[in-house]
Amino acid sequence: MPHLVFFVVVGAAVVRLVSLNIPLCWEIVTVSSVLAVVYAAGLALWSTMGVRVRYVWVAALLLLWTVLVALTPPSLTVAYVWCAVPLAWAVLRALERRGATVAVAVITVVLVGQLTEATGRFDAEIALIPVAAVWGTVALYRALEREQRRAGVLEERMRLARDLHDTLAQELAGSVLLLQAAERSWDKPDVARTRVRAVTDRLSASLAETRRIIGDLTPTPVAEAGLGGALRLLCDRARQDGTAAHVRFRSVGAGCPGLDEQAATALFRVAQGALANVREHAHATTLQVTLHHHPDRVELDVRDDGVGFDPGEPSGPGRGVGLPSARARLREFGGDLEVDTAPGRGTRIRITVPGHPQSSPVVPVTSTAVR
Repeated sequence: MPHLVFFVVVGAAVVRLVSLNIPLCWEIVTVSSVLAVVYAAGLALWSTMGVRVRYVWVAALLLLWTVLVALTPPSLTVAYVWCAVPLAWAVLRALERRGATVAVAVITVVLVGQLTEATGRFDAEIALIPVAAVWGTVALYRALEREQRRAGVLEERMRLARDLHDTLAQELAGSVLLLQAAERSWDKPDVARTRVRAVTDRLSASLAETRRIIGDLTPTPVAEAGLGGALRLLCDRARQDGTAAHVRFRSVGAGCPGLDEQAATALFRVAQGALANVREHAHATTLQVTLHHHPDRVELDVRDDGVGFDPGEPSGPGRGVGLPSARARLREFGGDLEVDTAPGRGTRIRITVPGHPQSSPVVPVTSTAVR
């Protein structure tokens, strides 16, 4: 809706300018058209724009709008002044909190300055109404953000409640019934032992499920150390565990698109499974893990000089994250996994995740020195 308001305001002002045919008319129309094109381009390319590109987009919008209101004669100032409201909404969507606050403050200064110049004096009623609308937009946007976070918390609580009901509660109830049956058949040792063993198996499965749920609630290494830091720690542990005689981690590239926490965690978990497979099966001497930063994506390259394998063979138990499940996990975030290997010539795994900024917290992907 704010985007529609923007185009309606700009379009109506352009139509009025053309009909008046006043001096500077075509200059103003040109700037208005460029502003509309830049605004529309940002909306069309929204999902592919990295953090830096969004800052450039916002800066271009504010510069063009400032030039526009400066060129516009006083009789038409009000029309372009009200573009400030959809611009503020776009800024709030595009930038993190601190950057958005600075940008909205710039919008406010331009508003007050232009309205004061247009009227020849500071008129609180004329100047403060659009300013109040802009900051009211900020308050509404922040309220919607809080509501979404609250809804996310409630959804997560419901998910945990379902997990507990469908797994632990059911397993414990079944174990109680088996123990009661074992107690009733205590005079038949073989039957009782069979039922007790069944309870042991069920409780072992429940313990594994409990650990999974706890793991979901515990901050991941990615959340605590960033993706680069978590991968470095993972390689340090691989070195200590004897995964390979030589384990090296590198982070290269100047681009930093950022990943939302879920996508970064998925990449880290797949890397964790890949290193587990190297430790258990590769018999490698050298393991090289490289994190590549690109403006629009993050790539992780895992290479070893081990025994390799036939990628057509299905993964057996204990082989870490299987290739199909790893690909499925990455594709939830638009990523993918490629394997280059053959028996006797080592393995290279390339993991790619696009750096689409998301509404959830963004994990920094910082460059670190070669270790």
